[in-house]
Amino acid sequence: MLVGEIMKNKGVGVIAVAPDQTMVEVLKLFRDNNIGFVVVSRPSGKHVGTLSERDCCNAVAEYGAEATMMRAADIMNRNVATCSVRDLLPVAMGIMTQRRTRHVLVMDGNDVVGVVSIGDVVKHRLDEAQRTEQDLQDYICGNRYH
Repeated sequence: MLVGEIMKNKGVGVIAVAPDQTMVEVLKLFRDNNIGFVVVSRPSGKHVGTLSERDCCNAVAEYGAEATMMRAADIMNRNVATCSVRDLLPVAMGIMTQRRTRHVLVMDGNDVVGVVSIGDVVKHRLDEAQRTEQDLQDYICGNRYH
């Protein structure tokens, strides 16, 4: 399966924050949207990094309580993991494994079209396993095979 197909099923788009938003503001956005990852973008729409729950935890571990008022630009990940809508899902999975990240930005050329998460990968693999199990059960029982 192509990453772009997962994006079609999931829906395209990303939630973005401005570089000057504080960690507390980002964490409230995480809570309100039940997410753990955002793109950090300039007003022009150009992405400059990403910010995850892990990045926030690392900032608190390094800077203590003052981290909560730090700007997203000060704690964001600038080395962004990306894949293409035309990549096969195992490519995105490999990036997640190699980079030890749970989120990969999905690009269509130079445009960010979405985020594929480890949850998306697990959901796809689970759906695939359930379809295979049903196909095998149908085959054994003679259903849909005449």
